[in-house]
Amino acid sequence: MSNDNQSPEERRERMRQEELKHPSSSSHGSNMADLVGGMSWKFTGVLIVILVIGLLVYGLFFQ
Repeated sequence: MSNDNQSPEERRERMRQEELKHPSSSSHGSNMADLVGGMSWKFTGVLIVILVIGLLVYGLFFQ
């Protein structure tokens, strides 16, 4: 299949697959978007709630 005949979604998926094969060529490490992108939205929400509670507890004890 030629690149001209591919839809934008197919091109993006092909490029993503190529980046997965050669991760060092696309980035030098992971970032927050990669971390959150691999988790479900429920787990992401729970993580945010835990961080907020931790900051509140820290603020109360070390004020």
